[in-house]
Amino acid sequence: MDIQDGKVALVTGGRGGIGRAIVDRLTREGAVVYAADLSESGSVSNPAGADSHFLRLDVTSEPEAIAAMERIKTEHGKLDILVNAAGIEIEKTIEDTSLEEWNRSFAVNVTGTFLTSKYALPLMRKAAKSGSSASVINFGSYDGFIADPGLAAYCATKGAVHALTRAMACDHGPEGIRVNAICPGYIDTPMLQSFFTGDGSGGGGKTIDQLQQAVRDVHPMRTYGTPDDIANLVNWLASDEARYASGQLWVLDGGLSAQVQQMRL
Repeated sequence: MDIQDGKVALVTGGRGGIGRAIVDRLTREGAVVYAADLSESGSVSNPAGADSHFLRLDVTSEPEAIAAMERIKTEHGKLDILVNAAGIEIEKTIEDTSLEEWNRSFAVNVTGTFLTSKYALPLMRKAAKSGSSASVINFGSYDGFIADPGLAAYCATKGAVHALTRAMACDHGPEGIRVNAICPGYIDTPMLQSFFTGDGSGGGGKTIDQLQQAVRDVHPMRTYGTPDDIANLVNWLASDEARYASGQLWVLDGGLSAQVQQMRL
């Protein structure tokens, strides 16, 4: 029997790099998975993978969040797993960030997590009453603990997601709903490739290959992660094997944030 047999999952950003890997993994593990995103094609090409149900969802829209949960209620009556993986990154200091860009960052990364979670809770309570814990998995970042230069708004949103995760875990743990956040470091996604070409990378005229190698070298493990690495952790946190795991910020960064950077000078 697969680890997620009989469960229903919703993954926001489900057609992005990390989201697509999560959708495929949960589907292979036996869950019925809704991949929610702005478009079915998403930010990466559609590789051969597991089937899922596409659900068009702008996470910043309250009516669309309500409609998404109504569809799941009609088709399945419960929701066991919610993965809030939708997110954007703006590579600017606060001085260069417009108010519109600042608000957009918070709308997607923080308000989106709030809205989908808010309207998923009634369905997740029903799942919890069936005998297994329901699981919400938010997406923070190691940038919610420490900061990369030129990512001010992104860092602020991820710190907010970390605090929201703890609050949700305290509020809804008594209802059998576990809430955790995964905090990735450098993961090989379209967002990371955009960072390599943007001002935030501090490229200084280096080639993409040189920047990628420099990023690998700064990690104790001398590599950065893949979407499948994240999907592996999501799969465990979503499973009943993680029944006692809640309210935690799970850093997955190849040891990057464990080291004192000055020691590399």
